[in-house]
Amino acid sequence: MSLTDQTISRIRQLVQSGRFPAGAKLPPELELAAELGVSRGPVREAVKALAVAGVLDVRRGDGTYVTSLAAGPLLAGLGRAVEMMGGSTLLELMEIRRLLEPAATALAATRITEEQLAALRQHLDAMRAAADDVEQLIAHDAAFHRSVSLATGNEALTAILEGISSRTLRARAWRAMADRGAVHLTLDQHAAIYAALAHRDSALATATALVHVDTSERWLNAHLTDGDIPVDVPADVPAGRTGRVARG
Repeated sequence: MSLTDQTISRIRQLVQSGRFPAGAKLPPELELAAELGVSRGPVREAVKALAVAGVLDVRRGDGTYVTSLAAGPLLAGLGRAVEMMGGSTLLELMEIRRLLEPAATALAATRITEEQLAALRQHLDAMRAAADDVEQLIAHDAAFHRSVSLATGNEALTAILEGISSRTLRARAWRAMADRGAVHLTLDQHAAIYAALAHRDSALATATALVHVDTSERWLNAHLTDGDIPVDVPADVPAGRTGRVARG
């Protein structure tokens, strides 16, 4: 293990032990280096790495602080890492989504508030209104699923699902462009998820979410195997390039 890695580990231990709790300001670089028994170089590199990881917040002209250590910011890097993954990992990400999303939807069914349910309904209505526009449809699709995960009240779970969705949205956009019946089926499945949540039925919520994810996974698996889907189609494909979704 390099000296920088050792320093990162030491600082993490100090944070976890409560020596530097959430919101605390770290000692100046020279003082921290002396406390850790290393030179300033490894401390500087360790602070940079922990800032990227969301553990530390470097404020120019003020100092370095421990962040809130909330799950959302700490897991934000997951989405960036997922974006860097190659197409071969797409099915693996869909498998993870199939494991987590039905469980998250079931949990949301037991916790969703009337306000959250109303917001979910708005996203569903917006998806229907945008049925002929891939860009808008996918944007509202993502907002719908984020609203479901937020309704769980589990920040870590929301961050993980968001990180996975950042990559699978591309495949979902391509499916909407390539499959004539996909849009109508997607709308029906989202409506079924909404109905399960509105009835606070966790078992039905699990089933409807599983059917929805399984449909996407099966389609993706078939088309990746045939080699006829460009897995790197951007999630935010301009409407001018994609045209309108075929209705059927």
